[in-house]
Amino acid sequence: MPLRDHFRPPFDKRHPWNRVHAGWPMMMVQHLYRLLPPGFEAAPGVQLGMNYNIDIGVLDNDDRLTTGADAGRGGTATAVALERTATLTLDSELPEQDEFEVRIYDAENGQQLVAAIELVSPANKDRPESRRAFLGKVAALLQKDVCVSIVDVVTSKQFNLYAELLEYIDRRDPNLPAEPPAIYAVTFKGRTRIRRRTQLQCWYDPMTLGAVLPTLPIRLTEDQRILLPLEESYEETCKYLHIS
Repeated sequence: MPLRDHFRPPFDKRHPWNRVHAGWPMMMVQHLYRLLPPGFEAAPGVQLGMNYNIDIGVLDNDDRLTTGADAGRGGTATAVALERTATLTLDSELPEQDEFEVRIYDAENGQQLVAAIELVSPANKDRPESRRAFLGKVAALLQKDVCVSIVDVVTSKQFNLYAELLEYIDRRDPNLPAEPPAIYAVTFKGRTRIRRRTQLQCWYDPMTLGAVLPTLPIRLTEDQRILLPLEESYEETCKYLHIS
């Protein structure tokens, strides 16, 4: 079955992209458990931007704690809070980072993270600061020797994060066209240091609407690798969401 465009009619209204992104990681996990060798585990993770609440308790005037001056009258002594004036106050919009991902752990080595599959959302690529935040996360994982895969089916934002990541680390792919496609899948993995330098291996597959999705190579260790066909988990996601 072909890759649909979940960001334009007719799918964007009836079947919003975030439904696919929310369900796809779990389908990937199901397929991974058929492929992973013993001792490895997979888990999905979904987080939408900065959608969380923090509850702050405020003492009512009638229930306020007594100060040190009241301690001698049977009160409870407490430290006096001193407020310090901020040295700088400014308007700032921190880039919101959606997270739709699958993480693979080595359960026999203290749940060590060995691989991550990142599904790109529109919020990850809509502004320069959002793209830098996403690329910084990927770079941090690669520095920890984690195999990272990026799956980008976002057609509404014409940026290629694979090309931008290479630029981020001052490298380039000579096979990329001047205007690389907006949708693609790519896997990154560092390999054994040679002459104290890290080599970064890349498996890049441009995608096309209406075509079959590629297969992700995933390295668990230097000697253990698996291949995850994206097509199967994607089609199962669409099936459960009644997307034809």
